[in-house]
Amino acid sequence: MSDRPLRLLLIDQDPIFRLGLRVALEAIPNLEVTGVVETDTTALQILAEIAQEDPKQVNLVVLEFGNGRSITSQQLGLQFCRQLKALYPNLPILLLSSVQEQGLLLAAKSIGVNGYCPKGTPLPELVAAMQEVADGGEYWFRNTEVITTPNSCTDAINRVSPNSPLPFYRQRNNLRLSGIAYIDVTLAAVTAQLQVPGLAVLDRAVLAGQRRELLAARWLLNRLLVSSQERQEEDIPVADGPPLTPSLSSAIQPRQTVLPLLNLGTVQFNLFASCVTKLQFPLRNVTDLPLEIDIFREEKKRELLYLILQKLTEQLDELRASQLDVNQLYEVKNILLRDLWQAAITDFFGKFSRIKIGNQNIGIVNFLLQNIEVVQRDILNKIPLVIELYSYLIFQTELIIDNTSYPVLGTEAKSQALMILENLLIQVANGVVQPLLNSLADVEIMKENLYGRQFISTREIERFRNDLSWKYRLINYIEEPKAVFESRYDLFVIAPRGIAKTSVYAPRNQELARLSNIPLIVTLLLEFSDAIAPRLKSLLSFLGSGIVFILTQIIGRGLGLIGRGILQGIGSVSLLEKNLRRNSDRTK
Repeated sequence: MSDRPLRLLLIDQDPIFRLGLRVALEAIPNLEVTGVVETDTTALQILAEIAQEDPKQVNLVVLEFGNGRSITSQQLGLQFCRQLKALYPNLPILLLSSVQEQGLLLAAKSIGVNGYCPKGTPLPELVAAMQEVADGGEYWFRNTEVITTPNSCTDAINRVSPNSPLPFYRQRNNLRLSGIAYIDVTLAAVTAQLQVPGLAVLDRAVLAGQRRELLAARWLLNRLLVSSQERQEEDIPVADGPPLTPSLSSAIQPRQTVLPLLNLGTVQFNLFASCVTKLQFPLRNVTDLPLEIDIFREEKKRELLYLILQKLTEQLDELRASQLDVNQLYEVKNILLRDLWQAAITDFFGKFSRIKIGNQNIGIVNFLLQNIEVVQRDILNKIPLVIELYSYLIFQTELIIDNTSYPVLGTEAKSQALMILENLLIQVANGVVQPLLNSLADVEIMKENLYGRQFISTREIERFRNDLSWKYRLINYIEEPKAVFESRYDLFVIAPRGIAKTSVYAPRNQELARLSNIPLIVTLLLEFSDAIAPRLKSLLSFLGSGIVFILTQIIGRGLGLIGRGILQGIGSVSLLEKNLRRNSDRTK
């Protein structure tokens, strides 16, 4: 064991487990718990601060996969591990998790996670694993044996139990599962990119080719590394030998013989995995409307959107556990959005705790949560197709968008649901930022930690707030009634070039009937315009044809005749002068 002090950051959502482990670890010499956090976003914030001050303050991250229960949460945990490795490639990661599924652990190993211990591991063994990983090694605990990273294939084979009826089974199966896990991660990313609206034809063709190659590679891998007997008995448990461990894809996707409704997490996982992939795209606003989140730096936008996606995952898990009826979703829609907004505010701004404004020292979270009525009126209540999205994810109902019904497991349904999900994340994020802009926009600590460089000065902040104010006036009085009259919803989506805007058709007759005052006048003007426009065009066309006829056939011809006469007259005068000049010359 190295004499270097072990400094770790612990990430776990269970407050009791965090407290117990911290107390136990603090009693061990040469070991320091630098931080204990609940969420991934808080961990990223702490690591960013540490990287600026002293990177040596943390030399190990110990974390749980999400909440350890939800498949979607576990997959988001994988994405977080990938993000950690991208940001801090030299920072070791040890999973201390209740997860025991081999496919998921192999996927974690393939993206760079350095070790795994199950919860309940004896403390001396756990500390040894932490030290091993922190020193640059690997430590993987599976079932009742510890498996460290082999230096060669011979080492791996020698560790297989001699009593195993299949001496090469584990090595072959591990290779197969590891390869399939890597292919599945890449395949999910390529499939998500294919769903992006407005993708160029050439890019779509290249991605489609990559997807076919990945599917072929996965098929070959299964064929080459699975024996004929295993293929024949793939779905039959073997009594004498070790059971076949399912791959990552088979663990999260339903078999063809099982009703889709029996795997409620599959649709959500596929959708959220695609969304996480798209969150890696640039997040600059390429629409003609300002958004509240535009004031944030791009990494802060991404952090906030990722946090909201995590909170949505937890909310969906709770809804499934509560046995909520599909009809009750309509009754609790506003409550769900409010709870999602409150959870995002609490986690995102909780790291600032209290800030000083003038002579007052206020708690920022409680202060911002007081704006719920304004945010709910201006933003949350106007987010479209929320019930359709929740129903699709929880009850796997068909999506009816653009006057078309999309089957749950179809590609088009996923594409439509992804647009609705992205719009939901962006709009809730706008709602999180709005109270900050209304009350604390010019606070220096917010500028330093959150804002883009172009919004440092007070003048630019006020100009941005004025633009937002005019945007809401334009939307409330013109754009929204126009959208209602045209039976469409405008959605903000994440495209390769940034945050873009698209539209989908949906019946809005009830909203149209409730319009009044200026919005109603706008729809009446639009209707009047639609009614008179064809007739006005016909009249203008007739008048235009008449004017052209008069100008060309009457006035034009008349001017032509007059000009011709003048030219002929000028020619005759010139000829007469020549004749007179000749006669005068002869006389002389």
